[in-house]
Amino acid sequence: MSIVAPGSPAPDFTLKTATGEDFTRESLLGNTTVLVFYPFAFSPVCTDQLQIYEEALDELHAKGATIYGVSCDATYAQTAFKEKLGISIEQLSDFEPKGAASRAFGAYFEPGGMSNRALVIVGPDGVVTWSHLAANLGELPGVNLIFDGLAAA
Repeated sequence: MSIVAPGSPAPDFTLKTATGEDFTRESLLGNTTVLVFYPFAFSPVCTDQLQIYEEALDELHAKGATIYGVSCDATYAQTAFKEKLGISIEQLSDFEPKGAASRAFGAYFEPGGMSNRALVIVGPDGVVTWSHLAANLGELPGVNLIFDGLAAA
């Protein structure tokens, strides 16, 4: 499976917010959304990645984008991760059924039972405008990739 291609409608999915509410395809409508799929809360590269994105959050918002972190961690782990890092990027859990949304977007790493490191931008109409799958789990996609993706949309 490969990452969802630009021009494709965002797939149907359900993720959980920190408060246990559903975040679905319909939640994307009306906004430009950046979904940041990452392997594990508290892992070194994921920590660096979300801190870098947090530093650029005002610029991303100025471009009209809302950013969410997505992992297969439980909401409790994601909340602790967010608090430990001191970031404001909302986290969405793909815990149960494990990896279902990551699979739907083509961002699941089956051998590891986790999300690959991937970026997906979805336009206000629910159509994917840009996507990126990292070459390996250790690659940190720089924030400039997100700006490039927003410019390409």
